[in-house]
Amino acid sequence: MARATRFGHQRGQHAIPLCLLIMFAVCATAQTNPGTDEIPKKRIVIGASMLLDGRGQVLHDTRIVVEGSKIAALDPKASPVDYDLRSFTVLPGWIDSHVHITWSFGENGKNAGADGTTQFAAYQSASNAWLTLMAGFTTVQSVGSPTDVPLRDAIAKGALPGPRILTAIESLEGKGEKTGTLDEIRAFVRKQKQAGADLIKIFASASIRQGGGMTLSQDQLNAACDEANKQGLRTLVHAYKDAVRAAAFAGCTEVEHGTMATDEDLKILAEHGTYFDPQAGLVIENYIANKKRFLGTSGYTEEGFAAMERALSLDHDIVRRAVKIPGLKVVFGTDALAGSHGRNAEELIDRVRDAGVDPSSAMISANSLAAEAMRMGERIGSIAPGYEADIIALDGDPIKDIAAVRRVTFVMKGGVVYKNVGRGAIPTYSGAQP
Repeated sequence: MARATRFGHQRGQHAIPLCLLIMFAVCATAQTNPGTDEIPKKRIVIGASMLLDGRGQVLHDTRIVVEGSKIAALDPKASPVDYDLRSFTVLPGWIDSHVHITWSFGENGKNAGADGTTQFAAYQSASNAWLTLMAGFTTVQSVGSPTDVPLRDAIAKGALPGPRILTAIESLEGKGEKTGTLDEIRAFVRKQKQAGADLIKIFASASIRQGGGMTLSQDQLNAACDEANKQGLRTLVHAYKDAVRAAAFAGCTEVEHGTMATDEDLKILAEHGTYFDPQAGLVIENYIANKKRFLGTSGYTEEGFAAMERALSLDHDIVRRAVKIPGLKVVFGTDALAGSHGRNAEELIDRVRDAGVDPSSAMISANSLAAEAMRMGERIGSIAPGYEADIIALDGDPIKDIAAVRRVTFVMKGGVVYKNVGRGAIPTYSGAQP
């Protein structure tokens, strides 16, 4: 749904160091939060009565042993217990495959996009990261903006609290012949690799607000995804209608949105092993709720809002149909931008409530399956020995009541506890069996 920077154009290059300095300043406040342990303890034991392992299995009456930043073991007899989460549902930190983490509203309250390099924009970006982490999301894929880079790197160094960030930096924006020659497209991909991109974002369709027509030829899409594969980078393709199957034929990694795709298009994605990340509601619901803040800014018109309102039921429909296609790997992504950071889990509710997705499948889509799509399936997305200690707890059972995803009481990322609130989420027993 969202648009990013133009092909080959980097805005605010000289202001990014200032952005980084401002973010470091935020750290002084954020990491003194009473619920934050700045340095992982050598060994932590977490007690859990109900544990969703991220792969579809439910474990009961066990304990998670964390050593440093990793899960060392699942041992029902481990003691002493440092965090008693027996009153909650424990699961891996969620993964959001599609956010715009630096996208915020400006000082005037209006949409400011994702590329701001002012001090205010830097503080907003740090706040977005904190809110997202507090909502239980320990890894996000931001697609993308050059201002993602200092935020990503500051969080990775431990200078700022926030989710693990993967970024596309700049996006390849389809403009037909004006996009560039095939050689220029390949050069653009290599440029992103050199700039430190974790993946390549490609706009193969116009915005749904402009009808979603295809904006890249098959040859152009082939060149972009082939070059990315050669560079060892994944590709995420913003695609509607015909661009959905075109992305699969081009060997791209993942298709975003997919509104107005046919069942045959979805079957082609499954046949090619292309991951699919549709949105069931949050992104459009957020636009509508914040219409006055977006309207009149670049790309947002009354006609565009009317188109999005019409598309909401189509989004429900594409998710509903997608999960019924055998072999199609449907991952979780929100397209979170200004107004929706920290509310990412509402998309889980939309998928279950409005698109009929099985709650267990919804959880897996935001855990092990999303990790697999990011080629991080052996590191995050599951609670198992050897995995990153990204662990959250919910007040309630999301399998029985999906609204429980709104009630995150505990957040650990990489062995560091950032949130620890609610009944029972404090050390209360010293190792006696539950």
